[in-house]
Amino acid sequence: MHYICIGLFNDDCTTSNMDNQQEIFPLVNEDGDVIGSATRGECHSGSKLLHPVVHLHVFNSKGEIYLQRRPDWKDIQPGKWDTAVGGHVDFGETPDEALRREVREELGITDFTPAFIDKYVFESKREKELVYVHRTTYDGEIKPSAEELNGGRFWSMQEIREAMGKDVLTPNFESEFKRCFGH
Repeated sequence: MHYICIGLFNDDCTTSNMDNQQEIFPLVNEDGDVIGSATRGECHSGSKLLHPVVHLHVFNSKGEIYLQRRPDWKDIQPGKWDTAVGGHVDFGETPDEALRREVREELGITDFTPAFIDKYVFESKREKELVYVHRTTYDGEIKPSAEELNGGRFWSMQEIREAMGKDVLTPNFESEFKRCFGH
């Protein structure tokens, strides 16, 4: 297979300011067992191929929750506020490895203790994900990736409640927050 680099590509043919539609994701059953693979483009095309993702909810010691703002170029929910860390598990990677990688890439955090909360299937019009949910309490420096995020900040529980249902937060965050934290 040959690739021709055009448009928004870097010298090494990786995308810049867009998701790599050819990235390979594992396909899983609802227990998390790998049963195949597919590209990001295939998984996000409405095919409903079940693929694993990891989420980390970052709280500070004041009980506030950190949210990231999704860049406008993302193919799913651009410009909305979302879970502090959310990312796909790469083919050949465990959910724990993916969590550590995503937290490092998105927030620059390497020293944290994740607590597993839940595993569930999330389905939207475009995709179906097996979500591994974790939380941590962290008061250190957060350095949101300028390449992957459009910033982030801590929100009070009151701010979260006021933003619910107003097209500010991603639907996935809203449903997961209610499911896992009962707000």
